Amino acid sequence: MKHIYTYGGQQAQRHLTVGCLIKNKAAGIRMTQVTAFDGDEAAAAAEQGIDSLTIDCGMIEEVRAAAPHIFVTAAQYMRQYVTEDEALGGAIDTMAKGADAIYSPRGLSTIERIAREGISVQGHTGLFPARATQFGGLRTVGKTADEALALLQDFRRLEEAGAYSCEVECVAEEALAEIKKHSNLVTVTIGAGTSGDIILSYMSDLCGDNEHPPRHAKAFGDVLSIRKQLVAERSKALAGYRAAVIDGSFPDAATSVSMPAVELEKLKEGLDKLQPVHQ
Repeated sequence: MKHIYTYGGQQAQRHLTVGCLIKNKAAGIRMTQVTAFDGDEAAAAAEQGIDSLTIDCGMIEEVRAAAPHIFVTAAQYMRQYVTEDEALGGAIDTMAKGADAIYSPRGLSTIERIAREGISVQGHTGLFPARATQFGGLRTVGKTADEALALLQDFRRLEEAGAYSCEVECVAEEALAEIKKHSNLVTVTIGAGTSGDIILSYMSDLCGDNEHPPRHAKAFGDVLSIRKQLVAERSKALAGYRAAVIDGSFPDAATSVSMPAVELEKLKEGLDKLQPVHQ
């Protein structure tokens, strides 16, 4: 366990730091990263020894409370901030609340703006779903030598901008294996084979909770079947409840409270003595 101060000046402990990730890369130690969309998922990942989380930056407080010691990269999104100053302000706020790094999908100047403030930044290369039209649609990148060389240039530009890490999405495995020999970036990969320093998977994909998972995903559980069973049981319960209310079988004696017979008689006598209400 590493003792640290957060960007917000709070004492904390982490199983891993950015320095640890860089050392693990150099030592060839492969690490794991998953998404977490609430505190329960974050706590489950931490309990099972997952090395790091990637989360929506708006969830940092919930996730940090649920999993105080796991390494967290908080992701900004394309539509979230317009200007570099806004992105920097968001990054500072998120880091102050306990994030360990910021993922930015924006351009090099935004990454450089954030990195200049001493914030650990992760960029993105390979397939960029939000820019898929520039690639001719959703497809693997780096299957040709020219594309692979272009990816290396992306790596170098990110390093020059101050990024310590890069998410590499849907890149030919052999291309990444060769490119990473020429870069110091910690690679967080999804759909890019086994060469990544950190292998990323979406929680819904690895848990088998996605009706139509992407090609690069693999399910290690079957949460979807359980979820469907829950949906079926809920529908069954609602239908039964409605039918019972209509036919008068619910509420019943077991779910109702009765007055003692003596008190009921007193109530009736008292009501009989009341003056009738004129309509």
